[in-house]
Amino acid sequence: MLRKFRVKLNDKEYVVEMEEIGNPEGASFAQPAAPAPVATAAPVQAAAAETPVVAPAPVAAPVNVEGGVEITAPMPGNILDVLVNVGDVVAENQVLLVLEAMKMENNIVATQAGTVVAISAQKGSTIDVGQVMVVIK
Repeated sequence: MLRKFRVKLNDKEYVVEMEEIGNPEGASFAQPAAPAPVATAAPVQAAAAETPVVAPAPVAAPVNVEGGVEITAPMPGNILDVLVNVGDVVAENQVLLVLEAMKMENNIVATQAGTVVAISAQKGSTIDVGQVMVVIK
């Protein structure tokens, strides 16, 4: 059975058609009243032109190495900006660098307070999952 749903995303309404494959455990669904007219969806290119939201990236578990804590990449991507230098004193949750992954800007933060002893990520470089970016001691 083909069902239609109205979905609101970023203040735009879209009509989505979904096929109901099965009815788990005999659940019953109420049929909606007459659907209200909805404007057609905007092209995908218009949605891609919007400014991405900057969200903090999930932080990978730190690994103790030679008395320091390694901040590793939680996902593959490109380094957009490095906000600290070797020797800088950083606070816990301070943004160290900005990683672009899947068209999103992700802030990589310090897992602990300390001094930056090494930076292996450079602005404009590509990084893989688990690769060490910053070491804090």
